[in-house]
Formats: sequence, structure tokens, C-alpha cells
Amino acid sequence: MTSSQTAVPAALRSTHVVHAGSDAAREWWRDAVIYQVYPRSFADGNGDGIGDLAGITSRLDHLGTLGVDAIWLSPFYRSPQKDAGYDVSDYRDVDPLFGTLADFDTMLAGAHARGMRVIVDLVPNHTSDQHAWFQQALAAAPGSPERERYIFRDGRGPGGDEPPNNWQSIFGGPAWTRLAPREDDGEQGPQWYLHLFDSSQPDLDWTRPEVRAEFVDVLRFWLDRGVDGFRIDVAHGMVKADGLPDWDGHVEMVAGSSDEVADDVEPGAPEDGSTGASNAGPMFDQDGVHEIYREWHQVLAAYDGDRALVAEAWVEPLSRLARYVRPDEMHQAFNFSFLTTGWQAAPLRTVIAASYRANDEVGAPTTWVLSNHDVVRHPSRLGSTDPSVKVNGVFATDPQPDEALGLHRARAATLLMLGLPGSAYLYQGEELGLPEHTALPAEVRQDPAFFRTGGTEAGRDGCRVPLPWSAEAPGFGFGTAGEPWLPQPESFARYAADAQYGVEDSTFEMYRAALVTRRAEGLGHGNLAWLDAWAEDEHVIAFRNEGEHGTVTVLTNLGADPVLLPRGVEVLMASGPVVTDRSADPQTRVPQDTTVWLRG
Repeated sequence: MTSSQTAVPAALRSTHVVHAGSDAAREWWRDAVIYQVYPRSFADGNGDGIGDLAGITSRLDHLGTLGVDAIWLSPFYRSPQKDAGYDVSDYRDVDPLFGTLADFDTMLAGAHARGMRVIVDLVPNHTSDQHAWFQQALAAAPGSPERERYIFRDGRGPGGDEPPNNWQSIFGGPAWTRLAPREDDGEQGPQWYLHLFDSSQPDLDWTRPEVRAEFVDVLRFWLDRGVDGFRIDVAHGMVKADGLPDWDGHVEMVAGSSDEVADDVEPGAPEDGSTGASNAGPMFDQDGVHEIYREWHQVLAAYDGDRALVAEAWVEPLSRLARYVRPDEMHQAFNFSFLTTGWQAAPLRTVIAASYRANDEVGAPTTWVLSNHDVVRHPSRLGSTDPSVKVNGVFATDPQPDEALGLHRARAATLLMLGLPGSAYLYQGEELGLPEHTALPAEVRQDPAFFRTGGTEAGRDGCRVPLPWSAEAPGFGFGTAGEPWLPQPESFARYAADAQYGVEDSTFEMYRAALVTRRAEGLGHGNLAWLDAWAEDEHVIAFRNEGEHGTVTVLTNLGADPVLLPRGVEVLMASGPVVTDRSADPQTRVPQDTTVWLRG
């Protein structure tokens, strides 16, 4: 790829290169658009109100029409479902709630037949307390090999009545639970076990060779079945600081900040692109995790097809996150700094530039994301009074997002994201424009974060509500019978998939068209440079993506004043209506909260 300004209108000149695409590396995951399927909420194939593998298979054509390159499945393994499957009791089997291994194989074959790869979730930080290993640990004596697979410790104080340290659970409350008394407990009494999440999710001890060997075998089990990679849950966890020291910080899914300084930052913006999207403390981002991923990298490299590892690592600064995607470790890492950045031009430009700077240094793609199963959906975040404020779910009594404004901004944010080189993840339902369900009553909520915080935190149920497939069908076509496991708001009717297929300017058709153009132009492997005219504009983000097969200019107007485009440019697509005058030599104006893709 080469950069040229020949015949480019002056307003579209770009001389500040932010990212130079590579002509060498062409693994599929470097520019893939990957769609997250949350199985229990995607499609119900047996009428019990809960989504399943058969339901996913029945809706693969939807994903094929959308045009994604791969699917990521959240956990479907055997589990008591205390944390919606992120509490695994058997890593080598399918929970009957979702079907059978044969159902998985059918789904996998169906996806592959449509040209889509499949990534599955792996949860290595902790197991379920119903896992055979933990049950063996409960039956064994303190200091036994069975207990050494987990993090058991004696308590502090007289009789060991105080937890081993002061760590708090991400879901609220202490991160330690004490066992029931037994005869061989010794002078310190019953031991405590660590759980950074729910008490039903005991943390494994990753210093133990037996634990490492077990998960290598789990990787091979699913690789042998044909999966194309793994998304690693809590990838920055697993290894804890020696001695498990006390820590007075507050642990949550999005917390912390960074003080690393980077060059060429925007005035008034965080200097390193940081947004507070990190987990700090002695329980996260320890150097030992990288030994694990180097071993896993070798396991995947022994299989054909460029199998991929994807890090869910809430880590900042971005240079620290980039350590997870060094050439001999993981292949992708979700860019949560981008996800948590507010709807302002300067911070967005900063996080984009900082992301490329950090990832280019290690030869890794930047992996963009706006929504997932753990955060408020971005149409609702962007419709809030302050989109930069992190919220753990929304109650009906909270200030409500502006639904129309949120969708308008979300479409603009999506076109901005899909215009960036690298890989991108979509969360199920965002291609329909689904907002958060913000009025779920307490009696239907199921997220352990809601219960462990005594109902003070709404939790993640609002972004996990089952999808609407048919505007007129019961349950909006989610299943053949029965009530969905979480109730859907009546407003979902206007977002139903069948109400958007083939409808010009619908959100689904915008996503589909963007993916067609992105692939046709080779934007995922492109060079990116800021447009000189708006390089420091506090209301406009504008860049040229010189792809493998063509050049596209992306412009997002976040300000109140319309942006006047130069004459002669072609608007390839827009996130919302634009205004073109009727003169002999017309010009187009881009309104507020709108993204356009241009040729010219």
C-alpha cells in the first residue's frame, strides 16, 4: 500500500499518518469482524424460553447475511448457571440447557459452511464450586494436593476468624468464603478460599503445574473439534501477587487509571488514551500470566488455520495491554479504553492514536469494541446525560437514556469504529440498534452482582435480554413457545430483525452495507492518517483509511454546527441523514452526531 495525495481535494488532505498497515501479515483475525453470541439470549430452539445451540444454528443465515467473519460464543459448558455459565463445572461438555456436543458440532459445521469461523469462551480464572476438583478439595484435608489446585488459606486473627486478606469481590462483598468446620482443621480452624467473583466461583491456583496441564488439555479438546480460537475470560487475572498482600483499592470490572505519558496527545485529553478501564491491584495483570499465554500460543500454533486467542483484559495503560498481544502470546485484546471513552472528539482521537501506537509496537492489530454482555449497550450509554460516566446497569428509577439520541449516536460510533483498520467485535443485537432494557423489576434479575451488592447495583441483565426476531410473534420470535428467561420491553417490536431486513436506512442494513464496503475496500488492513483540516478540531474526527483496494475518508461530526464537505466527493454511506443543496455544483452538510464514509 502506498500513500498519495494526487487529485485529493484540499480539505481531504492527510499528512499525519497514525497507523501504517502491514503488507506482510494476513492472518484472518487481523481484520476480522466478529459477532458475539450470548447463547441464552440469541435464539431458543426448543421452546423453553432459554436460547440454545439449536437456536443459534437456526439463525446462522442472519449472521451470514450480515456479513461477519466469525462468531464468538459465550459459555455453553456444563454449569450450575450461578453466573450465566461463567461458573463452569465441566469444560469438556455442553450444558443440557443449551443442548449436546452433537448440537455444538452441527452449529460449528453450519458456521463453517457459511464461511464463518467460531471462537469459544474459556474461563480459566475460576471454576464452579460444583466442579469435580472443588468438590474433591472440600472433601480433602488442608494442605492436600486437592486443595492446592485452588487458593485456600488459613484465616487471620485468633482462631483464623478473619479473612486471609482484605480483598473484595468484583461482584461485591469479601473475596473470601470460609468453609464449614471439620475435625482436621487444626488450631486455625476452617480454611478460607478465594473468589474474585461470586462465592460459587473459586479461583484456581495457576502456580500449580496440574492446573496448567489441565487447561492445555481443554484447549486441545475443543481445537480437535474444529474451533478457530478462544476468548479468554479475565485474561489479566489467574496469577496473583506473591503473598496475596492487602490492597486498599476498589476492585470492579471498570476501575483505575494510569499515569503513563505518550507523545502527540490532544489538549485536555488523557495523555495515554486511558479512560479508567482497568483493574489494578495485586490480583490482576501480574507478569506470570504471560508465561501461560506463551504456552497456549504454542498449542494453537500446532494446529492449522491460524487459530486465535483473544484477551478480555481490562488493563491500562495501553502499552501494558499490548504486552498480551506480543508475537508469541495472544492474537487480539479487546480495546476497552475505546469502549469507555466519552462521546468527544479529542479523547476519541487520543485513544485511537494511542491504541495504534501501542499495538503497532508489537505487531498486533487493534481490536475495537463498543458493546458486550458486561456493559450497558452503547445506544443507551451514548444516550445518557454524560456518556463518559461508567454505569453498572440502569434501574427504572435512574435518569433514563434518550433512546432516539442514543441510537443516532450509536450508529455514528459504529461507522467510526468499522472505518478503522484492525479487527472489530459486534455484540448480538447491536446490528438491530437494541438499547439497554432499563426497567427490569428486581424479581426477574439474575446477575449475581445485583444480589451481592444488596440490589444497589443493577448489574448486567439489561444488556442480556433475549433478541427480537419477529415484531408480531409472541416473545418477538425468540422461541417457539414459553416466556423468555428475561422479559423483553414492548419497544423491542420496532427493533425486530424482520422489521429491518431490506428496509433502506434501517440499522441492520447500515451494518450490512458497512461490512460489505469494509471488505471490498480492504479497510481492515489499511493505512490511517488524520485529515489535516480537522486534525485538532474539538468537534470533528476525520481520517483517511487507505485500504488494500481503495481509499475511504471517514468523518464524524460530534459538534452542533454542520460540517460542509468539499464539492466533488461521493458519500458512500452515512449513519444518518445528510443535507445536500440543489445547486448546479452541490455541497453536502453533515449534521451533528453523524458519520459519513466518503470517496474523493
